[in-house]
Amino acid sequence: MSTINYSEKIPNNVNLSEDKTLQRALEHWQPNYLQWWQDMGPNGSTNFDVYLRTAINVTPEGWAHFGHVKMPDYRWGIFLAQQEEGRKVNFGENKGMAAWQEVPGEHRANLRRIIVTQGDTEPASVEQQRHLGLTAPSQYDMRNLFQINVEEGRHLWAMVYLLHKYFGRDGREEAEALLQRNSGNDDNPRILEAFNEETPDWLAFYMFTYFTDRDGKFQLNALAESGFDPLSRTCRFMLTEEAHHMFVGESGISRVIQRTVDIMKTHGIEDPAEVRKHGVIDLPTIQRYLNFHFSVTIDLFGADQSSNAAIFYSSGLKGRYEETKRDDDHLLKNNQYKILEVQGDKIVEKEVPMLNSLNEVLRDDFIRDSIAGVGRWNRVIEKAGISFRLQAPHKAFNRHIGTFAGHKVSPDGRVISEAEWAANVRNWLPSEEDRAYVASLMGRVIEPGKMANWIAPPPVGINRQPIDFEYVRFN
Repeated sequence: MSTINYSEKIPNNVNLSEDKTLQRALEHWQPNYLQWWQDMGPNGSTNFDVYLRTAINVTPEGWAHFGHVKMPDYRWGIFLAQQEEGRKVNFGENKGMAAWQEVPGEHRANLRRIIVTQGDTEPASVEQQRHLGLTAPSQYDMRNLFQINVEEGRHLWAMVYLLHKYFGRDGREEAEALLQRNSGNDDNPRILEAFNEETPDWLAFYMFTYFTDRDGKFQLNALAESGFDPLSRTCRFMLTEEAHHMFVGESGISRVIQRTVDIMKTHGIEDPAEVRKHGVIDLPTIQRYLNFHFSVTIDLFGADQSSNAAIFYSSGLKGRYEETKRDDDHLLKNNQYKILEVQGDKIVEKEVPMLNSLNEVLRDDFIRDSIAGVGRWNRVIEKAGISFRLQAPHKAFNRHIGTFAGHKVSPDGRVISEAEWAANVRNWLPSEEDRAYVASLMGRVIEPGKMANWIAPPPVGINRQPIDFEYVRFN
């Protein structure tokens, strides 16, 4: 079924009304979710009418409907991509078997763990971003923030549906716990460390949506390959929404850069201190933010070698990015993969079994994809005739998980001493002064079509609307 039923209390395309036990359980969870949104969702936005995109079906063409909606009234629900007839498990030891419609008993614990970890990231990012509406640089940007927030909320619903439907009492308890953990909470933090970091300003937000939502793209793609069909279908639909999140990040950084290089050209200046005097964000600060968000995000892929990743793959639970397009046996028992490690004061390559290095395979796919966008940012700088170039740091830089945890490595990939790190870290990662300067630029701009001084307008509006469209109505 591709069409979504919006007449029910919980919109869905999974015939929820035919499963009364599940329907009752989810209707019991729903008020807790709405209370969480009230407490931890976007600050002070309850009465705004926001120009939001709502899914009306799950087919690839024309699934979105736009209109002004109060966010607490947004119709969160359960939407799975259309079922593929005769779908098979495409990798691992169960390759060629019919895809599972129910949870295989022997994989129950691992599947639950995968779903809970993914589910935990969705409300976490809403919590991290909850204050940003108070400093939005334009109505257009505020609307994009709120669109991302409501979709992250719906992605939580997607995982909660799987927990309730397929995991019984354990699943219901896990679904409750997803609302009890909070980003950055000392006593009950989110599962993954990147989701306990603050997102204090809009430059951080654009970097987060470019890099960390891109991690989401790769994780969801790997889960969309799953032999557990309901998880695959859930993630396939989530991916249609994830694309907008990454667009907000990439275009946001492009607009920050555009405004900065325009000021640099107009005034014939390159010195960061001079650039800051004009109230825009200098390029070295953008580079330091990039270094931070890139390194924090690649830690999300986990350890370079992981027996869990091997088990998830061999069991048919989590594939590689675009698994079915890869030209190998999809078993990987004899395949090798090159990973990096520190030996003395050098970073060297070594070959290991690919099955154990699937986190690194996914991380490398992510890095290639990320670098392509950095290239597009550089074209904005190049077009302005400025010689500065942004670049992604070496993947060993500023790592806290895996082989490189505990080693100090420069952005260009040199193993260095603690003393050299301490002497240079302010040039490589955002300092307190950098963050304070960026924070000083943040102030809400709510007049339609107007932009904060530090960012250029977007080239086009949302859904073919003009830039000065009333994206948010403040009631």
